[in-house]
Amino acid sequence: MNAAQHIASLGQSLWLDNLSRSLIRDGTLADLIAGNGVSGVTSNPSIFQNALASSPYYADDLAQLKAGELDAEQRYEALVIPDIQAACDLLLPTYEASGGNDGYVSLEVAPRWAYDATRTVEEAQRLSSRVDRRNLLVKVPGTPEGVRAFEALTVLGINVNVTLLFSIEQTQAVFDAYLRGLTARAQAGADVRRSKAVASLFLSRVDTLVDTQLTAIGTQEALSLRGRAAVAMARLAYQRYLHTFHGEPFAALAQQGATPQYLLWASTGVKNPDYPDLLYVEPLIGRETINTLPDKTLAALVDHGKAALRLESGTDEADAQLTALAHLGVSMDTVGDRLQADGVDSFEAAFSRLLEQTA
Repeated sequence: MNAAQHIASLGQSLWLDNLSRSLIRDGTLADLIAGNGVSGVTSNPSIFQNALASSPYYADDLAQLKAGELDAEQRYEALVIPDIQAACDLLLPTYEASGGNDGYVSLEVAPRWAYDATRTVEEAQRLSSRVDRRNLLVKVPGTPEGVRAFEALTVLGINVNVTLLFSIEQTQAVFDAYLRGLTARAQAGADVRRSKAVASLFLSRVDTLVDTQLTAIGTQEALSLRGRAAVAMARLAYQRYLHTFHGEPFAALAQQGATPQYLLWASTGVKNPDYPDLLYVEPLIGRETINTLPDKTLAALVDHGKAALRLESGTDEADAQLTALAHLGVSMDTVGDRLQADGVDSFEAAFSRLLEQTA
């Protein structure tokens, strides 16, 4: 049993933060599922932009699509939805074996609707219908408008991956929306047992921005806190998860068979080469969580990772670290809001480049 397989046995799911037709047709994804404990897949506009640029398996289909009357976005969907469906099919045994708790593939609503709740709901419903797989998660952003859309989609029974979360408060807002949506769904007499949602908390980008601020401050205390903010934030977010979903707020829904909204660690590839390559993996191994890994990070985990439950340790230290950051004038809420806006812009830019490839 390698470290990735061991982590899965400890109660954390490992998902692959990548998808392309090459991974499917070359058998790589199937091998990762069978041999490395991968039990889900996440995608985003940047991932598909890279897939269309690097995989040889899209050219013929794209040429045929360009001969038709579809616009660039319709061509994009015609190319990537079969990939999403194929990944869902590969993971269907995982989904069924877990009772619908694992084995999901994520597809993102176009980023330009990040600040339009009504259109996000409409697009999520449309994409869910087009993919037509039980183990699909539609990705919507954790903007205030996206959170409203998420709540509405939960009422409708659409399963969602809420993405672009960069702070504890943003994450708590998503948890609260899930509770409201499930409660409304239950009150309407609908079944909540098949409702599934995850909350994707981004990590490495947080450290990148916070480290820049700490370096600018320049004191010994500030410099000593570099590379610690994201893991501390994640540890405390998990405490919020436990309080919400293993406490009174979720008790009535749990009795009706509803499942908690798991935290998903995203942006787990280390951006600072001076940091350990598994900085956002090993310290955050915990039950009822998901870590979505880029190929390189997954390979590092298999090669030299050490699997042990660590997420619930160091909570006091994490709290002290965030308190120290606040005393230095580093506001994690402000950091989160800035990174969320930057994340939307980044995905919009990637989506625009993606559409240029299919134009």
